[in-house]
Amino acid sequence: MDKAALYRQVEEQLTALLEDVPDLVAAMASAAALLHDAFDHMFWVGFYRLAPDGSLVVGPYQGPIASTRLPPGRGVCGAAIAAGETVLVPDVHSFPGHIACDPRSKSEIVVPLRYRGELVGVLDVDSDRPDAFDETDRAGLERCATLVATAWI
Repeated sequence: MDKAALYRQVEEQLTALLEDVPDLVAAMASAAALLHDAFDHMFWVGFYRLAPDGSLVVGPYQGPIASTRLPPGRGVCGAAIAAGETVLVPDVHSFPGHIACDPRSKSEIVVPLRYRGELVGVLDVDSDRPDAFDETDRAGLERCATLVATAWI
């Protein structure tokens, strides 16, 4: 199955999983598990929630251990929050200020998570392969982030 079709299948599954489940943590956990299981190029999949001080606090994720708190404006996650848009990094080791949670991480994509137009966190996906993410991933992950945000209570 091609990647675009696999994203459509994941979105259908996520929509079904989130039906009548108005809980952000449950939505994040389900999305992280579903994405991590569906795509072999995703080494780490998870969410960081925006704290009042501007830092990002880890939420539900799948993969190796992660940083529990990211300082405001730092790393790829901080860049996505600052820009208010998806940031795709083909080589994390050449990204200024990259926060190395796991040395096996080679590329990353971070999608802002919005609730009623307000930034509330990010969907963060790492790969142990260089240049693993493309525009298909961007579009699919942005749609998944939108589905997760609708489960907010």
